[in-house]
Amino acid sequence: MSFLRPVAMAKVGVVGLRSDQEWILSVLHDQGVIQVEPLRKETLAVFPTEGTPGFQRAVADELLRIRGIKGALPATGSVPPQAYPTLEGLLAAARAIPIEASVTALKREEERLQTERKSVADLHDLLGRFSWYTGPLDYFHLEHVLGFFGEVSADRYAPLRAQITAIADVVFLESIGPETARFILAVNSTQADAVSRLAQQRGVVLTAAPTIPGTIAQRRPELEARLRDIDQRLREIRGQLTDLAGQWYAPVASLEEALTIEARKLDVYNRIAAGETVFALEGWVPRRSLPKLEQALETATAGRVAFYPVPTTEEPPTLMDNPGWVRRFEFFIRFYSLPQSSEWDPTWIFALAFPLFFGFMLSDIGYGIVILGFSLWMIAGFPGRRFVPRFLKNFLKRIMPPSAMQSLAWTLIPASILAIVFGWFSNEFFGPTVHLPGPHWNVTANLGDLFLVAGFIGLAMVVLGFTLGALKAYYRHHRKEMQARLAGILIAFGLTFLGLQLVSKTFQHLLGRIPAWPLPAASYVELVLIGIGVGIILRAEGAQGLLSLTEILSHILSYLRLVGILLSSVVVAYLVNYIAGRALHHGILGSVVLGGILAVFVLLGGQVFNVVLAVFEPGIQGARLIFVEHFSKFYSGNGKEFRPFGTRRQHTLPASIGFATTSIVPPPPPP
Repeated sequence: MSFLRPVAMAKVGVVGLRSDQEWILSVLHDQGVIQVEPLRKETLAVFPTEGTPGFQRAVADELLRIRGIKGALPATGSVPPQAYPTLEGLLAAARAIPIEASVTALKREEERLQTERKSVADLHDLLGRFSWYTGPLDYFHLEHVLGFFGEVSADRYAPLRAQITAIADVVFLESIGPETARFILAVNSTQADAVSRLAQQRGVVLTAAPTIPGTIAQRRPELEARLRDIDQRLREIRGQLTDLAGQWYAPVASLEEALTIEARKLDVYNRIAAGETVFALEGWVPRRSLPKLEQALETATAGRVAFYPVPTTEEPPTLMDNPGWVRRFEFFIRFYSLPQSSEWDPTWIFALAFPLFFGFMLSDIGYGIVILGFSLWMIAGFPGRRFVPRFLKNFLKRIMPPSAMQSLAWTLIPASILAIVFGWFSNEFFGPTVHLPGPHWNVTANLGDLFLVAGFIGLAMVVLGFTLGALKAYYRHHRKEMQARLAGILIAFGLTFLGLQLVSKTFQHLLGRIPAWPLPAASYVELVLIGIGVGIILRAEGAQGLLSLTEILSHILSYLRLVGILLSSVVVAYLVNYIAGRALHHGILGSVVLGGILAVFVLLGGQVFNVVLAVFEPGIQGARLIFVEHFSKFYSGNGKEFRPFGTRRQHTLPASIGFATTSIVPPPPPP
């Protein structure tokens, strides 16, 4: 685990004997710590590229075939890990699976029956809704006549019928209920397109009358019988597939995984240089994993392998390694931009600052409990989601996919807990003030103090950003950039304390109580800090660097929005509760009942609206304060993610000595 830094990377080369090549690739794959890179021109000058082996096509074909068989079989039971010592043995085992024809035939029949079932079920449902029509269906498929079935709300039927009648010669049959009107219309085939377009423009879908003989009463029992036959055959097919899976799923699953691994190994061949007796490859490896990887290769080849460092100025790929609870916040960092491997990993900062900002801006026990419950519901996999209104589910899906919502929910748990804690101290529960034990502060009464706290938070975040930026410039030997960042720290302190003396009586009183630092002297100190900072910036960046003065001040002041969002939430909750209370106690138009109805509507609707704001506003503004006002001081981003060569094994045994105990013996040394 690394703190505030991605995992340190080293680019290394591996040289081994051609006779050990397959074995070495297996070790590298099973270790999963090297990202194989294209070879440098210096290496290619010594060795030609390996190229794609001739058996790659055979592996690809067998993988496609085995993957299709596995996808058709239901997963059954556990799959004991299998070992495949040689590629030839793996391909032979894959070709020996005899069930491809049977599985393919069963799946094709299953897909055909499912398609037919949907068609039959839709027709059965359509005829059921129009069972009030007792005449023959043949009438709607004459030489020059087409029939359509339609449904529309009862209040829209009469206007629709009048509009259709105005443009075509139509015969209507109808059944009008209290809410829904169902109708059948027969129209001349030359006018059918115009009628369909008009209905579509009015949001009504017309379904062509089914081309079946007889009446609805005659056809529906036949359709029900066909559905029963299809369901019975589908059960038989699934039973046969289950029987096949009981015998063959385990070997098929292990073969599919083994072939996938071999396909990945074959992809590496295009990045290997090889001569007649030796080969070489290069890649990025975490520095902490180098000793273990080198030891594993030494053991597997009896010392017939060599490592060499690769000199490079390339930016390494990025591997972040944070503890579990901090890793939850990598969602936000990746959304913004992945850090470069040589810069700071700000996930820790985000994991600490975002919940604090969110909780402070919310500061309400009730809203915190609601958001905490909603987060736990998302993490649990949205149980009971079938009861959620469709419009709400569609709205949530448009915002982000379910997996991203679950990642966000993990980060909202500490944020909502802090909102409950801050709500306790501010005596807020869905807006109204509650009397809780312990020390408390009032948002409106202590507004000046809250702005003072927000200002100091802004100063701390800006100074931390400049400090990280100065350290980053120091490590990269960018002297002028480091000087500009240090100057930013001096200016930030000077502007903040000078501004606080001008606007805050509380701060003036605090300074007046410190005899060693009287108020007038403090003012000169702050001006000196600003002057020194400006001088350093002029030397490092020239006159254009003075633009950073307004940027520093605006970034510190921007953190005052912490109080602004908090105040807006309190005001909205107060107005909702006030309006609902007035309506409940005084009634509407002299009616207490109407007043009570309006009070419930305003209270529920307003509080739901404020809960939505309580998620979006603190979330967006809290992330923005970190992304813009903090990251801009030190963060570049645009890193490349570390993608190691390897596959997670579930159904196969690794063929690497030192990583698993197997019966596989490494290849003998060359004569």
